[in-house]
Amino acid sequence: MIAGLDHVQVAAPAGCEEDARRFYGGLLGLVELEKPPLLAARGGVWFRAGAHEFHVGVAEEFAPARKAHPAFRLRSVDALERLAGALGDEGVEVAWADPEEIPGSARFFVSDPWGNRLELVA
Repeated sequence: MIAGLDHVQVAAPAGCEEDARRFYGGLLGLVELEKPPLLAARGGVWFRAGAHEFHVGVAEEFAPARKAHPAFRLRSVDALERLAGALGDEGVEVAWADPEEIPGSARFFVSDPWGNRLELVA
């Protein structure tokens, strides 16, 4: 039986590693994990996202995921609002969701450097 999620992966083009570190590590604050040597040779970057892992994997024929997306949970609405401001300050377009869609939940959407959709929620 399934015990839970181990990791989520998004695709990115070859040579994505530095942008991944800047965006996911620098702007979103995820902690980078060391990839096993055989997998490191394939490119990409792994991060810790709370109790789970978030992987950026290289796809030879890359196309961004514009609908399917991971959702990152923040500890509070204040933290979510601060992150939205910091992302905006860096030129990342932040699109707030209608609060009536999921009552009691504040959330917004952004795109990573390659156009993959991400949701951030509190």
